[in-house]
Amino acid sequence: MYILNITNPNGSALPPLFIKQSICTIGDSDSNIVNLPGRKVAKVHAQVEFRDDGIHISNRARLKPLFVNEDKIENFGPLTMNDTIMIGDYSINIVIADQDPNDKPTSKPSINAAEVRRKAYQHWQQRTHQAVKKQLQQPAIDLEGENANAEIYTVVKATVAEFQDIPSNVDPNKLVHRVHAEIVGYGAIEPLLNNPQVSEIMVNAHDEIFYEENGQTKLFVGTFTDAGILLTVIQRMVASTGRRIDDQFPMVDTRFGDGSRINAVIPPLAVKGPSITIRKAVSERLTAQHLINYGTLSPGIIRFLEMAVIHKCNIIISGSTGSGKSTLLNVLSSFIPNKERVIVIEDAAELELRQPNLVSLESRQPNADGTGAIEIRDLVKNSLRMNPDRIVVGECRGGEALDMLQAMNTGHNGSLTTIHANSPRDCISRLEVLSLMSGIEIPMLATRTQIASSIDLIVQQTRFPCGSRRITSISEVSGMESGNVQLGEIFSFHQDGVDEQGKIQGHFESTGFIPTFYESLRARGIATDISIFQ
Repeated sequence: MYILNITNPNGSALPPLFIKQSICTIGDSDSNIVNLPGRKVAKVHAQVEFRDDGIHISNRARLKPLFVNEDKIENFGPLTMNDTIMIGDYSINIVIADQDPNDKPTSKPSINAAEVRRKAYQHWQQRTHQAVKKQLQQPAIDLEGENANAEIYTVVKATVAEFQDIPSNVDPNKLVHRVHAEIVGYGAIEPLLNNPQVSEIMVNAHDEIFYEENGQTKLFVGTFTDAGILLTVIQRMVASTGRRIDDQFPMVDTRFGDGSRINAVIPPLAVKGPSITIRKAVSERLTAQHLINYGTLSPGIIRFLEMAVIHKCNIIISGSTGSGKSTLLNVLSSFIPNKERVIVIEDAAELELRQPNLVSLESRQPNADGTGAIEIRDLVKNSLRMNPDRIVVGECRGGEALDMLQAMNTGHNGSLTTIHANSPRDCISRLEVLSLMSGIEIPMLATRTQIASSIDLIVQQTRFPCGSRRITSISEVSGMESGNVQLGEIFSFHQDGVDEQGKIQGHFESTGFIPTFYESLRARGIATDISIFQ
């Protein structure tokens, strides 16, 4: 544990911050443990790390300097209590706390600075809302006109300006923006929605917000004022997509115009209060080269998968939620020749295929009277009447799995889909279970035979605890033996360890197994590179 003694630009001292984390970031963004608002402070300006030999500090800002004892530094340590750190116009001294955490505190108790700041903002948001609500009830305020947002902002700003006792860890400007956003926008999560580095936003409750950034899940400093305001924001968000959420329809799955997926659940289904999960659409379309650069797969594997797609192998991408299945499906779909007609079927449209002869279909939830639902299965059946060369289903998670298998087995080779499973073997079992959900009574042996004759490749995608995503196995479905579907592994990922940042390290290996379709291509005189299997 160590203590940060911070002096404001105006010369006043902030209350000492007791830090228990071994790594602490400092900057202007709310995602930091220590938030220092100011134009001279970067979003993430510095990182403090407690090591065996003491406390070290490093510069995390590319364009803004970090000083220790008036010297511009990139890395410095170990620090002493006499060293002065300058971040913007803030002055910081760091002191190691010798108190044993197991002993009863004899002086100031240890606190989490981020949690204190979260609670402070929540208190002042509530206080501001109460005051603003009274102001907005005045007849002079036009809440329906085209300038309503500007008028509301003016009222919020004036209300905050009247407060004389706002603590130093609450930025009045941020307070204004947060309250205004809750009244007219999307509240606390707006900074996360606007941050291109954030890929997923998870609101478990009004005061419990998590987000994923660069593969890591983090707790967000911001909160909604209360559950009622969060519910209002969710209703506003869902309404913008043309849907509704209320007591009659307490759960909704929809998307923004940019393709970002939204799942919202409200009480009584959500026990802790309204909840919303947003998977943001990727602003830049990822390519095969991006996946190679990220270490998701190797150049040899991508060449293999490209050959598999071009020559119409039926491929299932298997993996857990957030493992990158949809991203990989998008990349593999880009290998489909432009001359072919492609039917894309999704629950919520997010794939970005660019073939000229393309039809994109999206399922539909029931309308207000509970009718009018169009399921994935209905769309798969209909797609067979649309003269497709390829059928791409965003995700199989119900009885449509059987329809997909039948389509693959009746001349629609080269079809692609994803499924939730933890291994290629689990993927087979999952397909069996989903086929049973079709309501058609088929003997298990017949189902397995259908799987064995329909599927060519299973690509297993895995997300590791560090946030890295890797293809961990590629297997060929090689037939049936003793009533069981047989798999032959072609490539696998082997973990070698982790680097200094905790990122997974490893390498891809071929097993020496040459898939059947490669042998078939060679027999047809098509040039193939079998060196990737050696």
